[in-house]
Amino acid sequence: MEPKAGIMELEESKNHVEHGSRFGDLAEQQKLTRSLLLKLDFRILPILALLFLCSFLDRTNVGNAKIIGLETDISITDNQYDIGLTVYYLFYVCSELPSNLVLKKASPRLWLPFLTVLWGIITMCLGFVQNYAGFVAVRALLGVAEGGLLPGMVLYLSSFYRRTDLALRIGLFYTAASLSGAFGGLLARGLAEIAPRGGLEGWRWIFIIEGLLTVACGAISFALLPNSLESASFLSDDERAFGQERLLLDNPKSADGTLVAEEEKFMWSEVRRGVLNVQVWLTASAYFAILSGLYSFGLFLPTIIQNLGFAKDANEVQLWSVIPYAVATVVTVIVAFVSDRLHLRGVVMLFTLPIAIIGYAVIANIDSPKVQYGMTFLMATGQYASVPCILVWMSNNSAGHYKRATTSALQLAIANCGGFVATFNYPSKDGPQFHRGHTIILGLLVFAWFMILFNVLYCAKVNRDKKNGKYDQYMGYNDDRNPDFKLVL
Repeated sequence: MEPKAGIMELEESKNHVEHGSRFGDLAEQQKLTRSLLLKLDFRILPILALLFLCSFLDRTNVGNAKIIGLETDISITDNQYDIGLTVYYLFYVCSELPSNLVLKKASPRLWLPFLTVLWGIITMCLGFVQNYAGFVAVRALLGVAEGGLLPGMVLYLSSFYRRTDLALRIGLFYTAASLSGAFGGLLARGLAEIAPRGGLEGWRWIFIIEGLLTVACGAISFALLPNSLESASFLSDDERAFGQERLLLDNPKSADGTLVAEEEKFMWSEVRRGVLNVQVWLTASAYFAILSGLYSFGLFLPTIIQNLGFAKDANEVQLWSVIPYAVATVVTVIVAFVSDRLHLRGVVMLFTLPIAIIGYAVIANIDSPKVQYGMTFLMATGQYASVPCILVWMSNNSAGHYKRATTSALQLAIANCGGFVATFNYPSKDGPQFHRGHTIILGLLVFAWFMILFNVLYCAKVNRDKKNGKYDQYMGYNDDRNPDFKLVL
């Protein structure tokens, strides 16, 4: 999983030597780096990917349930269904920042599995709703429980990996989001065959079985996730010490030129610095636009494929929905790898977003079902491949635990408001072409491209200002204002 030593790894090892590392020469440090990252990757990333897969399954399985009878069986209209989705996103957004501020004190090893078990139980409850009120209430609770997972995982990973490691790692677990579309379609296809069993329709079994799987995954994560580098029992003493020293290399140097750990004492001033950060609002606006498309895609791809007319029934629709997600998964990992190797985030997105823009531009204006289905590959690939870069960008450019916790969570809280757009973007009356919905997402993705461009230019300006001495007053500060702390473009 870990590539051969490259330029970044050599520079890292030289920094260890420069700052008096006790871990031997360059060759020994490179070997220790590979060993450390390999163990972290194989122990942490599969668990996080599993949790994120559960999150996306339990968030979007309502789209699969819709096309096999949910609305009819609980007597709700398309508009009421959309309101249920909107309420979910409202509560999801409101829970993200508080959850991230609690994470450090509550312990990641306890907090992330707790959230997972909680929303698994709530997902099961969706399988027993009987009316509109129950549907809305359970979706609201699901939003509260799921909201803290993604910002919590990004913050959690930043306590194990350096800035230059994060995009690939987040890309690897984020592929679970695209895999959820593929796996979710297959799973829904199988679970629907259970019906009717025990007096319950097939769509109810989708929620019940997937909820049970989520509870089981939450219990597994509690048993396997380490709380921190210091408590990671699967690492040797040398690897734990080396890993902690390695993280210090991302921190600005103190006034006397030594490396020190970042400040982790809670202060409201750090939260305020995060809220007022220009980068948060630029990247959050772009991410909002991307998630508007991504959530629309996840929720309504089965409906879009059904309206194209080449699938014989709902079960075949589920199977056709698998392939675009599978392709997006592979491309997402490749893009994340390239982003880490080049140490670029926004610049990479300036090339990935146009892929999705082309997809939406074509599907909105072409009538051929085969061409439209082909465009779903571009739509999925361009959007999913952009997410690891934007997701890790604020974590890369924020130093100080609570500043980083604030910026990561606030970015996601704003971005996830895209769910409000998604729920109303593809009403059934617009089918089979869905020109209006596709055009809205097209406009949003163009907007996102410009927000990313502006943030790249802003980060480049800050780096120039630091080089020219305009931030010298912050010399010795152990946060991102320090002139030694260079922003990632």
